[in-house]
Amino acid sequence: MMIEKHISALLYRYQCVTIPGFGAFLAETTSAQLDNDTHTFYPPKKRISFNANLKNNDGLLGNHIALQEKISYNEAITAIANTVNHWYSELQDTQTLTLKNLGTITSNAEGNFVFAPDTPINYLTDAFGLSSFTSPTIKREEYIAIAEALEEKAPIVLTPTRKRNYSYLKYAAVFAVALTIGGAGFKWYHDDKIATETLLVQQEAQAEVQQKIQQATFFIDNPFAVTLPVKEEVVAVLPYFVVAGAYRNPENADTAVAQLKARGYAEARTIAKNKFGLHPVIYGNYASSNEALQALYTIRENDNREAWLLIKE
Repeated sequence: MMIEKHISALLYRYQCVTIPGFGAFLAETTSAQLDNDTHTFYPPKKRISFNANLKNNDGLLGNHIALQEKISYNEAITAIANTVNHWYSELQDTQTLTLKNLGTITSNAEGNFVFAPDTPINYLTDAFGLSSFTSPTIKREEYIAIAEALEEKAPIVLTPTRKRNYSYLKYAAVFAVALTIGGAGFKWYHDDKIATETLLVQQEAQAEVQQKIQQATFFIDNPFAVTLPVKEEVVAVLPYFVVAGAYRNPENADTAVAQLKARGYAEARTIAKNKFGLHPVIYGNYASSNEALQALYTIRENDNREAWLLIKE
C-alpha cells in the first residue's frame, strides 16, 4: 500500500502526521520570501521536516487509511507496519528512501536518518493558487546616465519670437485667487453652521435623556424588582483536543467520560458528533499546539497509548 499519498493528504490539515514505529512528518508554516540574488518571489507555504523520535501511534494515520481504503482499523495498522518494514529494508540495502511529494530519507554513518524535503506541492491551503515568479531588476542608474548623455548632446536653438501682451492673464489670476478665497470662506461658514446645529441637537437629546433618567429614578413602581442585563461571558476558542476515543453509541461515550473523570481527568467530556457519526471523548482541549502535544505525550505514557490529537480549524 502506498501510504505516502495518505500522509500528503493529512499534511494539508494537520501539523504532525505520525507513522507508527518509523517517525513523524511535521509541517511548519513559513511566510512569503524574496530571493535577492535571483529576484524571485516565493509564496507562503508549509515547510516539511521529519522527526524519527516521534514513533508512537496517535491513531490519525490509521483512522484515515481505514476510512479511505474502506478497511478496518486493525487492517490499516497492519498495512502501515508492513510498509514500515519495507522502508527499513530499503534503507538498509540502498541507504536511501524516496517518498513521493515528501522528500528523501538517507541513513548516515551513525545510523541516524537525514531527511531532505522535496515538496513540489504547497500544503498550505491559504496559499492555494499562488506560485513563485521572477521580477526583472529596474536599472534606474543606467537610465539616468543615458538621459543625462542625451541632454548633453541635444542642441539648444534660440528663435526670435514676437513679444505679446499678456496683461489679461494678470486679471485672470487675480480673479482665480479671489474665487478660491471666497470658496474657502463659504466652506468654513457652512461647516461651522453644521457643527453648531449638530451641537444643539446633541444638547437637546442629552437633556431629554437626563429627564427620562430622573423620571425613571423617582417613579419606579417596585424599586426592589430591577432587572439588570447580564453580559454574556466570552469563551475563548481552544482548537486543540486530546482524544481518548470515538463512539457510535452516545451512552458508551458517556460511560467513557465517567471512567476518565474517575481516573482524575476532571476536564473529560464529549464534543460534537463528527461527520462520520461518531461521538469523540476528550481528556481536555488546549489553546496552543505545544500544550496539547505535551499533554498528549503525558497521557500516552501514563494512561492511554492510543490517545491522539485533534485540531479544529
